[in-house]
Amino acid sequence: MSKLRIALSFILFPLSILYGMGIYLRNKLFDFGILPSKSFDIPIIGIGNITVGGTGKTPHVEYLVELLKDEFKTATLSRGYKRKTSGFVLAGENSKVEDIGDEPMQIKTKNPEITVAVDKKRVHGIQKLKENIKNLDLVLLDDAYQHRYVKPNLNILLIDYNHPINKDFLLPLGNLREPVYQKRRANIIIITKAPQDFQPIQRRVVLNKLKPFPYQTIYFTTLQYGNPQAIFPHWADEKTFKDINENTTILLVTGIADPKPFKKYLENNLSKQINSVIFADHRNYSDSDINKIEKRYKQIEKKDKVIITTEKDAIRLRENKNIPDELAKAFCFIPIKVEFLNNRTNDFNQQITDYVRKNKKHSFLYPE
Repeated sequence: MSKLRIALSFILFPLSILYGMGIYLRNKLFDFGILPSKSFDIPIIGIGNITVGGTGKTPHVEYLVELLKDEFKTATLSRGYKRKTSGFVLAGENSKVEDIGDEPMQIKTKNPEITVAVDKKRVHGIQKLKENIKNLDLVLLDDAYQHRYVKPNLNILLIDYNHPINKDFLLPLGNLREPVYQKRRANIIIITKAPQDFQPIQRRVVLNKLKPFPYQTIYFTTLQYGNPQAIFPHWADEKTFKDINENTTILLVTGIADPKPFKKYLENNLSKQINSVIFADHRNYSDSDINKIEKRYKQIEKKDKVIITTEKDAIRLRENKNIPDELAKAFCFIPIKVEFLNNRTNDFNQQITDYVRKNKKHSFLYPE
């Protein structure tokens, strides 16, 4: 550890203690009923984490949407991080990232038939959904593990396999939003981003360190990467992206919490010739950002070159109308989806659908 990091640790450690005291007091106020947690008469499934940074939350929400939307009238409710609107907003055909945020926009783009809404005040948001959506069956509460004013009937906690919480510290020294023991509020814990060749011995090691409670069900998931797709199909020749190989130079453009796993995937599966332009998470790409990307792209002398970004970044990039044609033709993204490991897909699906069937308003339609 460098002297600078040691010095920073001495400064940040007391701040982490103060932060932890505040979080402890807040949780106790909810535990004792001094601060109210509201329950609702329809299933509310909360999905979130206790760390800052990417745990793969959005693809897991999308997995739940795909699982439930055909049988149940489903809505998602998010805060709408970095949006420029306020209050309750229902996503519509003409919604933009600045109206609802990038992650809700991605969910709505891929699932236009479901209801997507944003509201910083989740209790108010659920009430508005119930008022606006007739025969609503359930709400998926996105990134709300810390939002205890709503009491989800089913709480799903995501933990990144590559960043175990038992080795982390509270903010600002570490990445924990809450102490590790607050995992006790989860009914289901999903260890995300596990390796494809996940072995039973690795599973045992993780469980021994995590020490789940008897009432908690544990699943492991990995991310499946799809084929490169054009961000701007009206400009791009998609065959170009099918021909990406080890001789192609990739300009990697990301604005996500942790781009390292994505870069590793590209190196292992497409090409090791990678130049990177890294922006902060949830980056709303400005004209100056586009100019920076264009400059880096033109510096690549090879003709066999391409720009690759993430699915979430693609949502934001599409809204910049000043991307030059040459750049638009070169831009593609890699879609991702969740895959359950250890042959537990059916177990998870059954647990979720059984819960919704038994707890929806008209549960008598689903006799046991």
